[in-house]
Amino acid sequence: MTMGFSGDVAEYYAKYRRGYPPQVLDALQTAFALTTDDLVLDLGCGTGQLTIPLAWRVRSVIGMDPEPDMLRLAREGASRQGVQNTTWVLGADTDVPAFGDLLGQRSLAMAVIGQALHWMQHEELFRALSPLVRSGGGVAVVANGTPLWLQDSDWSRSLRACLEDYFGTKLKASCGTGASDRLRYAQALEAAGFEGVREIVIEYSDELSFDQLIGGVYSAIPADELPAADDRPAFAEGIRQGLPPDQHFTEDVAVSVLVGRMR
Repeated sequence: MTMGFSGDVAEYYAKYRRGYPPQVLDALQTAFALTTDDLVLDLGCGTGQLTIPLAWRVRSVIGMDPEPDMLRLAREGASRQGVQNTTWVLGADTDVPAFGDLLGQRSLAMAVIGQALHWMQHEELFRALSPLVRSGGGVAVVANGTPLWLQDSDWSRSLRACLEDYFGTKLKASCGTGASDRLRYAQALEAAGFEGVREIVIEYSDELSFDQLIGGVYSAIPADELPAADDRPAFAEGIRQGLPPDQHFTEDVAVSVLVGRMR
């Protein structure tokens, strides 16, 4: 299923979506004993924020996403960084059973799903992934911090008010980052046969510029709702005026890594 993250939205995603600190990669490598002989699937890979750094640690990574523009930018990013062991596949969670047929006798050491899981049918997905994973491997669900407009800070609350006023709707969805989401995903992993399900949390703080903040907002707006290019300066200025004056945009980021292994 396509989520509308195409065109300019994909460009903003590639430029402004936060990446992952090395501790997240370390946690994934440790959880599944990843080696340079392993094959990994990054499902809903976007523009490769997780795919590309993972590629340095394993034999190869398959990045799968339903948006052609996301995959184009991911491929370009990998090329710029000299990463040559990635394969980019157009597909969604519902294509995983067919993807399994293409694997043949090979098994995945890990399937990782980042921010995109809330768009997917996670229970069916986990069941489809379980026969594709090697013993000791598994599934990791990574939530890369709370959305910009749902954080516990004055600037985030002001940003939420501005966006709710502009779009005429309440912004409550946690995009899979909330505690209740993580519990649902953990229970679904166990129901699909994964064992030792646990959550690893990596916390850090980061300082955003206003350009990073507004770029992050644009990266989360479906393409058909993104303000037209000529309207974006006025939109950004409206957001700027609505934020507390002379305030630093500090994020306290908690990256949740939910892991479940196959026996």
